[in-house]
Amino acid sequence: MQCVILAAGEGKRMRPLTASRPKVMLPVANRPILEHLIGAAVQAGFSRFVLVVGYGEREIREHFGDGAAFGCRIRYVTQRQQLGTADAVRACAGLVSGPFVLMNGDMIVGPDDIAGIAAMDGPVMGIHRTDHPQDFGVVTCEEGFITGLEEKSPDPKSELINAGVYRFDEEIFDLINAIGVSSRGEYELTDALAQYVRERRLRSYMLESWLDMGYPWDLLDANSRLLDDLEPVIEGEVEDGVVLRGSVAIGKGSVVMAGTYIEGPCIIGKGCKIGPHAYLRPSTSIGDRCHIGHSTEVKNTIVLPDTKIPHFNYVGDSVIGSKCNFGAGSKIANLRNDHAVVKVAGKNTGRRKLGAIVGDNVNLGINCSVNVGTVIGPGTNIAPHSFVEGWIDEGTSFQS
Repeated sequence: MQCVILAAGEGKRMRPLTASRPKVMLPVANRPILEHLIGAAVQAGFSRFVLVVGYGEREIREHFGDGAAFGCRIRYVTQRQQLGTADAVRACAGLVSGPFVLMNGDMIVGPDDIAGIAAMDGPVMGIHRTDHPQDFGVVTCEEGFITGLEEKSPDPKSELINAGVYRFDEEIFDLINAIGVSSRGEYELTDALAQYVRERRLRSYMLESWLDMGYPWDLLDANSRLLDDLEPVIEGEVEDGVVLRGSVAIGKGSVVMAGTYIEGPCIIGKGCKIGPHAYLRPSTSIGDRCHIGHSTEVKNTIVLPDTKIPHFNYVGDSVIGSKCNFGAGSKIANLRNDHAVVKVAGKNTGRRKLGAIVGDNVNLGINCSVNVGTVIGPGTNIAPHSFVEGWIDEGTSFQS
């Protein structure tokens, strides 16, 4: 059986992190989302994959190649225009035969769930129970069959959602070819599935292990969950006077300098310089070739490759893009004074602690203060002693 993964979308809700990379290539626990998903499917027994690519496809193709390095065979098909999920599935029709599993590429699913759906008969939809169904497509079920599909609604009919994992056979392509464009101007897979629902043929499968990543702060939850299973490994150099607590992984060529204290789970990539006297707290992922320097504290944060946070900085509950540089004394707040839930551009994140979402190539001058829930677009230059909050557009320059 083949596994088809939809990886063509940009992920606009993940801006500014997707300004220069596709959503599926955003790192969680120092590996792209898509790599975690392919790895789980390989564990479930799949060896043949079809990736539907589009936005940023070069990065995906270069990273995964023919799949040999990941224990599988990968073929690619390009969705030239982003015309909806049904259009993306239709793009792979010539590469798929017999039953197949279809998954959205912007989530993480456990291998047992993937194997469980693959083992079922007929068309199947993976579902999941959530406490915020208004953010997803909602389903209703009865006796193991899907009885209703509902797009995002402020008043959802159930707590069960369409989790974006399916088992189909070639019949799905006929159903897709029979639908028209939706009110959103796209070919919606749910429109094709409506026929199965009417005929009471679409079975449901409750996913036990499922992580969705719709917004940047969802990456932090996924990162924390995945790091809980981190295997400690030290491939770099750890100087005398360093304290490691819990599960800590340090990549080749990295140096952790004296006086540094690391509380796992924490992963450090290749070629990094950590310390001296740095403090890395749990659920932190540091990408390759980063510098976390003297008296800098980083907590529950994802730092993408080639970023420097070198002197007297604090970063908590944040996602920091690649090739950023923090001036000495610059800090990111992660907790409101009133301890209320943090909002980002008016969106309730559901998180009491959230720092900033920082795009690539952002430079902070010395002694800058970044408020909770701030989004900083790529290529932004911020003058020393600036107070930064809200949504900062790409390429903004703060004058001193």
